[in-house]
Amino acid sequence: MKKEENFSEWYNDIIERADLCDKRYPVKGMNVWRPYGWRAMQLIDSLIRREMDATGHQEVCFPLLIPKTEFDKEAEHIKGFNQEVYWVTHAGDNELDVPLLLRPTSETAMYPMFSLWVRSHSDLPLKVYQIVNTFRYETKQTRAFIRMREIHFFEAHTCHTDFEDAERQIKEDLEIMERIAKDLCLPYIATRRPDWDKFAGAYYSIGIDTLMPTGRTLQIGSIHQYRTNFAEAYDIKYETPEGEHRHVHQTTYGMSERLLGAIVGVHGDDKGLILPPAVAPIQVVVVPIFKKESRETVEKEAEKVAEELMEGGLRAHLDMRDFRPGYKFNDWEMRGVPLRVEIGQRDIEEGQVVLARRDTMEKTSVSRGDMVEKARQLLEEIAENLRSVAENYMCGKIKTIRDISEYEEGTIGRIPWCGSPDCGHEIEDALDVSTLGTPVEEEDVGGERCPVCGGEAKTWLYIAKTH
Repeated sequence: MKKEENFSEWYNDIIERADLCDKRYPVKGMNVWRPYGWRAMQLIDSLIRREMDATGHQEVCFPLLIPKTEFDKEAEHIKGFNQEVYWVTHAGDNELDVPLLLRPTSETAMYPMFSLWVRSHSDLPLKVYQIVNTFRYETKQTRAFIRMREIHFFEAHTCHTDFEDAERQIKEDLEIMERIAKDLCLPYIATRRPDWDKFAGAYYSIGIDTLMPTGRTLQIGSIHQYRTNFAEAYDIKYETPEGEHRHVHQTTYGMSERLLGAIVGVHGDDKGLILPPAVAPIQVVVVPIFKKESRETVEKEAEKVAEELMEGGLRAHLDMRDFRPGYKFNDWEMRGVPLRVEIGQRDIEEGQVVLARRDTMEKTSVSRGDMVEKARQLLEEIAENLRSVAENYMCGKIKTIRDISEYEEGTIGRIPWCGSPDCGHEIEDALDVSTLGTPVEEEDVGGERCPVCGGEAKTWLYIAKTH
């Protein structure tokens, strides 16, 4: 199946053949992670932990179950999630006095505890995160990593003395996103969602969206400014140096396994996956090539090659399976291993190996002494090429339009907007698109007019069809 002809079938086929997950579990939308896919997800998690730990966040792990009494405390939040939660009403034959729900996200689990932890200004900022599973009853068609009912989820929650400090946290979150996306080789746009599409209970929300080959955007992250909305509901207060008690200001930052889904969709080709080196479970695979009489010699040398690569800090794997080299090449290309090392009898005699890139399929011969350094160099070049190709594709699909009729399906529209919700809704309805929002980084819109009402534009509005 070719990616451009039928992305949906290509995507499902590649995920299955690459052993990322198995969707045959008897609960729809709750898939089983296979070892290769789980390792890739763990490597993504390690990037997140790296950034969180470096910016003063501490990892926690909260219980899965949330009492209905706590969930009920924030009315807008309840309204936003009430139709999506799974309820636990019985323990054995006994009906529970207070129904419990599986966390759809963890505000209502964490914030009763925050009200106990935060007492003084010296307790702030409080910056914690966890990587756990969340549960949402998704009624649309499920798709591995992209639309699930059990979601592998990262969430950071912070408390601050005032709005300005919370705003500094959001700026830091955007910087973290930039670094993680660089490692994943994923381009994105960050937009402030319109008020009608912000997170339930938020003062404002920022969406992080990338563009899939379908021409639809996929939200891969979100950042929320809560002000004191949740702090007031859960009575999270601190004492100032002057003895005054004030509600904290809060933020959250979330990402999920959609990051892996985006990697599959954005970078893959008709041969299969192309994994960014930073999150490839195997960065370099070593394939010995031999005739019957040279098998022992070549395999022993291939073992040494793999050891040298691992000693050099690379995630290397030696493929000693009893298959022909061509089968192995195709198999590892399908699994998206960034770099392949080929070694045969002639290579041993000439003191070299052959390095094959997954992204460009180019091959080059290098001496054994330069192998590890050259492998590192090529992995960096592969990452840079993946970033460049993806960025060029996405940038080429962002089209500035000044009339609704100019919008092209399969693109991200950039349209001047007066700021009126009525005009925003009219654009959505007329084009059957979703509003991504206004740019987080200010973009000059001077002199432009809103195509709906003709009024002076206050900002650019990004629109697209979404997954």
